Amino acid sequence: MKIGIFGSEFKADKLPVVAGLFNKLNSLGAEIYIQSLYYEFLVSHYNFFPINSGLLYGEVKNLDIVLSVGGDGTFLRTALQLNKESIPILGINIGRLGFLADVSSAQIDDALDEIFRGEYHIEERSLLRMFTEERAFGGFNYALNEIAVLKRETSSMITIHTYLNDEYLTSYLADGLVISTPTGSTAYSMSVNGPILLPQNNNFTLSPVAPHSLTVRPIVIPDDFIIMLKVESRTNSFLVSLDGRSEDLPVGITLKIRKADFVTRIIKRFNQSFYKTLREKLMWGKDARS
Repeated sequence: MKIGIFGSEFKADKLPVVAGLFNKLNSLGAEIYIQSLYYEFLVSHYNFFPINSGLLYGEVKNLDIVLSVGGDGTFLRTALQLNKESIPILGINIGRLGFLADVSSAQIDDALDEIFRGEYHIEERSLLRMFTEERAFGGFNYALNEIAVLKRETSSMITIHTYLNDEYLTSYLADGLVISTPTGSTAYSMSVNGPILLPQNNNFTLSPVAPHSLTVRPIVIPDDFIIMLKVESRTNSFLVSLDGRSEDLPVGITLKIRKADFVTRIIKRFNQSFYKTLREKLMWGKDARS
C-alpha cells in the first residue's frame, strides 16, 4: 500500500508518537512517501530520518491513502494540497480538539491494522468554491470548512448584500458572514451560533458574525444554490478567509460562491460515528455536576 504522510510542526513530547507511527507502517510493509517540508522538519528539528520511498513535492498522485498527522488545521492544509485528487485522508490527532483528525495517539496501531485489512469506510465531504472577477488565493478558491467574509481589524462593521440564485435575500450589517459546509458546521460557524449539520446533509449555512440586528439569524440553504455577495466598507476593502487562508479584497467586486465539482474523501473507522464525536469532543450530554 502506497501511503503519503503529511504533517506540521510539533513539540518534542510528540516525537515518540510520530516515530511509533512510522515504525508501525514499516512493520505493515507500507510504501511510505513523506511531504518534503514535513520530512525537512523531522530531520532539522529532531534529527529523525524516517525510512521512506520518496518525498512529495507539489502535486500528489498515485497514492492509496494519505495520513494527516497533527490537528484539524493540518487536516485542512492536507486536503488543500491534495487538490482535486480523490485520495482518501485519515486524520491522526496529535494536536488539541481533533474533529477532522479524530484518530488519537493511542488508536494509531489499531486504526492502521484496520486500514490494511480494508475495515473502514469513506465519507465524501462537499467543498465550497468562490469565484471573483480578479484572481485570488492563487487561483485555488476552495474551502472544506468555510468561506468567511469579514471586516478589517480596525474598521467598523461592513454591509454584505446577499443574493441566493440571483434573488435578493438581505443585507447583513455585521462584522462578517460565514458560509459553511456541513464539515465546517462544527468549526467557525458554530462559534457564531450557526447550526450543526450532519456530514450527510446536502446543505450550506449562512451565519452572520456579530450582526447589528438581533432578528438576523443563521439560515440553512440547499447546497446547489449559488450565493452572490457584494460588500460595502468604509475602508474600501474587506477580508475573505478560506479555511483560515486570508486575503484583502477591494470593495466593488462581486463574490460568487457555490458547491465545488469535487469532494474530499475522509477515512472513518467503523466504530467512529459523528454522534460519538459530538459526545466526546463537544461534551454533549455531560453533566458538570457529576
